[in-house]
Amino acid sequence: MGKYDTTMLRNLGIVAHNSAGKTSLVEAMLFDTGMTKKLGKVSDGSSSMDFEEEEIKRGMTLGASLNHCVWNNYNLNIVDTPGVSNFLHDTRRCLRVLGGAVVIVSAISGVKSQTRKIWEWCDKFEVPRIAFVNKMDRERADFLKAVDDMEKSLGVRSAIVTMPIGAEENVRGTIDLVKMKARLYEFDETGTFKEVDIPADLLEEAQRLRLQLVETVAEADDALMEKYLEDEELSEAELLRGLREGTLTGVFTPVFCGSALANVGVRQLLDYIVACLPSPVDKGTQVGTVPDKDEVAERQPSEEEPFSGMVFKTINDPYAGKLSLIRVYSGTLQPDSYVFNPNRDEKERVGHIFMMAGKEQQDVKSAVAGEIVALPKLKYTATGDTLCDLQTPIIFEPLVPLKPIISFALEPVKKGDEDKVYSGLQKLMEEDPTLRVIRDDETHEMVLAGMGQVHLEVAVERLKRKYGAAVTLKEPKVPYRETIRASTEVQGKHKKQSGGRGQFGDVWIKVEPLPRGSGFEFVDKVVGGVVPRNYIPAVEKGVIEAMRTGPLTASQLVDLRVTLYDGSHHSVDSSEMAFKIAGSIAFKKAMESCKPTLLEPIMSLEVTVPDDCMGDVIGDLNSRRGKVNGVEPQANAQTIRAEVPMSEVLRYAPELRSMTSDRGMFSMEFDKYEEVPSHQTVKILADIGKA
Repeated sequence: MGKYDTTMLRNLGIVAHNSAGKTSLVEAMLFDTGMTKKLGKVSDGSSSMDFEEEEIKRGMTLGASLNHCVWNNYNLNIVDTPGVSNFLHDTRRCLRVLGGAVVIVSAISGVKSQTRKIWEWCDKFEVPRIAFVNKMDRERADFLKAVDDMEKSLGVRSAIVTMPIGAEENVRGTIDLVKMKARLYEFDETGTFKEVDIPADLLEEAQRLRLQLVETVAEADDALMEKYLEDEELSEAELLRGLREGTLTGVFTPVFCGSALANVGVRQLLDYIVACLPSPVDKGTQVGTVPDKDEVAERQPSEEEPFSGMVFKTINDPYAGKLSLIRVYSGTLQPDSYVFNPNRDEKERVGHIFMMAGKEQQDVKSAVAGEIVALPKLKYTATGDTLCDLQTPIIFEPLVPLKPIISFALEPVKKGDEDKVYSGLQKLMEEDPTLRVIRDDETHEMVLAGMGQVHLEVAVERLKRKYGAAVTLKEPKVPYRETIRASTEVQGKHKKQSGGRGQFGDVWIKVEPLPRGSGFEFVDKVVGGVVPRNYIPAVEKGVIEAMRTGPLTASQLVDLRVTLYDGSHHSVDSSEMAFKIAGSIAFKKAMESCKPTLLEPIMSLEVTVPDDCMGDVIGDLNSRRGKVNGVEPQANAQTIRAEVPMSEVLRYAPELRSMTSDRGMFSMEFDKYEEVPSHQTVKILADIGKA
């Protein structure tokens, strides 16, 4: 992109729920700006943004992809983000570094749960937004209903800037309420239009919405409000100034309309992206800390400042190697230079600097404040790390990855491929920090955890395609926990004599339940030195080891307190090992009379379904031992919030698709642990052969 004025840069994400038309909008933007010669489509696999095999196969965005273009001399870095609940973590990471966002609202289905989650993240990261009501040419499209749903669902005040001419198959174009001009489109996917006067039959409605727009915009600027109250006409330039001010401050959200797939209203949207969304200069100072010091450090979005930036995404390619995507916050980055990674306390060499264009990379000579670029083959750097000037280090607060919600056991297809599988998974985890791989010490299984079943299935597909490591996924194991309902006091004594020095450890402990979610407490109330101080940690260690295997399902024990209050020792035969064993013996003995009970993970479920399916879905949730907490109406749909045991929703996705004819969507996250009903406990114990 070359050297430019930072005020002429826009870093924006295209965000919404799945199937709202995010990728189609990006493809239309790239085509209209001349970045691509053909309008790419998701449906036929020609999209330049959804280029991974897994994305083409499923027809959906599974990971954020970047591209750039120029519009009216403004440089735009565009990030196409996932909208599927299993992959929203990638959207969240991108929002951390972006300047603005275009939120797509479907004219058919309105706002869904994923969009609400994304909106919350935009609030958290202070990302200004504009909205685009898409699919105006589709059956059942309703512009004003979609805007109303956006206002109610997201709690925002809208400022309608463009309105449609016609509806559904009769859509002919859009009306710009700032310019009070109409655009009639050819509907040949080229974005070609003719600017004309507003049709007479729509003039009254356009004037009504224009008046609303002027009132809303005037409230964002005192000078405009004063002029408005004096009944003076606001000029086009003044309206644009007020629109920008209101967008940047979050007073309202400008709303536009069109059809991404038909390339209608996209050029208008580009005009207002550069007019309303912030430049890096508007985003202002980035605050961090000085490494190893409790001092605040700041960086201005200027080339004159020391270099600094944050790596927000990592891409691993088996042929091209690792690419680290970085948002430059300050200064200038040059090829063949060195930078400092304060998170790892390591120096990194920057060889080349690339601009991303979908799956392609374009070599550039430098990167300055505000730019988003890719750095190849960094040795130590991971997602979330800061890179900065060697002489003036700074650390920006990294984004903590979301916690995985589901796990599957992995089994290599070929024996002896364990190392190959593990190596490939390590590379996948570099790209996606929400993936976790652990080796279960009890079952000796390799367990892959992630944000949902589809998330893990895609990871396995990529593992095979990129790294030649084929695995099968086993039925996920529900992470049960155990706890107790009664208190007891017991003695644990370990005494062994085998000629020579023996072993002796003797403890008295009290075991009692704690409120749900309290975890584990170990309390030392030993007096008089009956258990020497240096052996008390060994007792605690023995208890903790015994807690790993509960008496019912061999699950981890939680929510209890163990108090060590008495015991005895031998001056010669006592040792840390003896007291560790004594602690373990005492705890296991206590479990015989503490009324152990089983706990199961409860998931917070949000299901958005068409109105006609709501009864079936609620009935199904009830049959899964679910508790429905509320229902909220959406445009042509209902959002059901419920709490459901994890064991009942491990395979929920295909079943919801079947119930709703593939029209339902859900998101799920871990909420808490609750006691399993007694009849269900009997069934679980029977299933594992311990009844």
